[in-house]
Amino acid sequence: MGLRKIMTVKEPALHKVCKPVVKFDDRLGKLLDDMAETLTQADGVGLAAPQVGILRRVVVVNTGEEILELVNPTLVETSGEQIGAEGCLSVPGRYGLVKRPNYAKVRAQDRHGNWFEAQGEALIARCFCHELDHLDGIVYTEVMERFLTEEELASED
Repeated sequence: MGLRKIMTVKEPALHKVCKPVVKFDDRLGKLLDDMAETLTQADGVGLAAPQVGILRRVVVVNTGEEILELVNPTLVETSGEQIGAEGCLSVPGRYGLVKRPNYAKVRAQDRHGNWFEAQGEALIARCFCHELDHLDGIVYTEVMERFLTEEELASED
């Protein structure tokens, strides 16, 4: 396993639509392992492949219980609404006010190509939506209402 460099919002790769994964091989496994290690080292909740310079539809999410690997994920159901602070490993030190669903269900493949569904509420739902946006070339700064001030962030704690 190895750490990957996390691209910043200025990198062109973060603004491109990713291609689906078609080969489920050792190379994909290495990417997933590296992304999980990079996410853990960065103390993040989610990481999408374009954030490490790979234009493929691959995401890892730290649910608090496991690192969930999502290959070729799609949102299949959302409900509710939450408005709150959202950050991104590719936009270090900045947070924006973003509206997201409070519940989200995704359908994805695992590292072997098997289909499954995963669901989450609150932070996990926000993370699913945020990371899937990355796969379509969208960074949260493009969908936020505005950046939050230091005072606003402190009051959210």
